[in-house]
Amino acid sequence: MSATLDALSTGGQVGAVLPLLTAVVQRPAWSAKYKKVIAVLAALVAGVVAVAADGGWDQFQHGKLTTVTILAVLAASQTSYDLVWKPSKLAPIIESLTTKKTPQQAD
Repeated sequence: MSATLDALSTGGQVGAVLPLLTAVVQRPAWSAKYKKVIAVLAALVAGVVAVAADGGWDQFQHGKLTTVTILAVLAASQTSYDLVWKPSKLAPIIESLTTKKTPQQAD
């Protein structure tokens, strides 16, 4: 039981900050569907990295804990984006700041 709670905690922590990291690569002009695909893929990759960082590559032998961590990252990232980062406008600001401007936009 304690291992499952640790997996949930790790996933929740990673997922809470993941939308800010994802905003660095996303662009305001992208469609909502494309942004969602990128966010879900980023959460899956971050979940795998979190599992490996928390317990090493041997941790993947424990399918339940691996699944719990990855799903916790996905749930926490989507929830924190919708409830915190999007309303605060911080994630959209990061998207705008990291988007290269074309010569026409620079004028």
